[in-house]
Order: sequence, then structure tokens, then C-alpha cells
Amino acid sequence: MHILVLAPDAVDADTLRGIVGDEIDDARVLVVSPAVNESPLAFWMSDADEAIEDAEEAGGDTAVALRNDGVAANSTTGESEPLLALQDALATFPADRIVIFMRDGDDQRYREDDVCGEAQRRFDVPVTLATL
Repeated sequence: MHILVLAPDAVDADTLRGIVGDEIDDARVLVVSPAVNESPLAFWMSDADEAIEDAEEAGGDTAVALRNDGVAANSTTGESEPLLALQDALATFPADRIVIFMRDGDDQRYREDDVCGEAQRRFDVPVTLATL
């Protein structure tokens, strides 16, 4: 099984296991951390350096936590827009399942009906949305 995880912040192995179950033990996991600008000014100034650094750290921390728990995991940095990040990852990683983590309060960005529904329609892969 191949599991694609979209997470703006680090996720520990127990949290992902709670969503995916024991399937994770034999899975290959790709963690995509979107490079999200926290500041509207940074977004408009096209200053993505800090967002990329934060995403690299979050993805790396998640992949390390998963590997420490015996899960085959890698990470990459993705676009700030969730569907684009998923689309880019799926071009090289044939996911059987997608898990999208959103920050508490990010309802506007990751509305379940929009992101999950559209991802499931567009990519024909089961999608689960969870809050960090």
C-alpha cells in the first residue's frame, strides 16, 4: 500500500496510525508538507523562503518519526495550494490512499467538501481529512 500524507506541520507515527490503522506497517508513505506563507505580506511579496524551510522541517520531522516507528517514509515540500501539492506528488507516487491533515482553524483552506471531495474525484483515491 502507498499512503500520501499532506501535512503542514509535523505528525507523529501514533497520530497517523490512529487514522490509517495497522495498514501503515506494510505501507510506503510519502509526506508532502505544503510551503504555506503564514503572512499575507510574504505571500504577496513572493517571499517563500521561510515557508519552504518550515515545510522541509515539518516533512522531515514526520518522515523521521515514521521511520523510527518502522514505517518506510520519505518527505518532500509541496505547493501551498493543497490540490496542486497532491497533484504534483501523485505524478511520481502512486498512492492508494490520501490523508490530509489541516491545522485547527484552517477550515477555509481545507474545507472537507472542497479539498477532500475534489481530491477524491480528481485522483480517484480515498481521502481522509484530519485536524492537527
